[in-house]
Amino acid sequence: MTDGHLRGPVSGATSDIAAEAEGFLLAREHRQAAHREAQALCGALPWLTTAQAEDLTRHYVAHRLRLSHQMFEATLRRADELGREYEARYLRLRRDLLRRHGVWASCLLVCAAAVSGALCTVAR
Repeated sequence: MTDGHLRGPVSGATSDIAAEAEGFLLAREHRQAAHREAQALCGALPWLTTAQAEDLTRHYVAHRLRLSHQMFEATLRRADELGREYEARYLRLRRDLLRRHGVWASCLLVCAAAVSGALCTVAR
């Protein structure tokens, strides 16, 4: 026997926790990738001292994370803009479709009334 609520959509709090956990894991992976790239860069510069390599790594990771944050924010802004544009377009299309259906329904009603009137006139 299973509970119906277990198979339903994820609740708001659970969804928020899952999204936060996913964001944390993605941020952690992104930081680790930036750190690996910085270490590879330092490996290509063998004349750096340990302190210089650590400093370069720290600066590289900070710069990369700052740029990534700016890119993510720009992407979110653009997604929000597109969502608003698509919603406005959808509302316009919906309004036009309803108007067309109203016109066709009115024409059909007028034609039915005309046919009914003609049949009544012929039947007399």
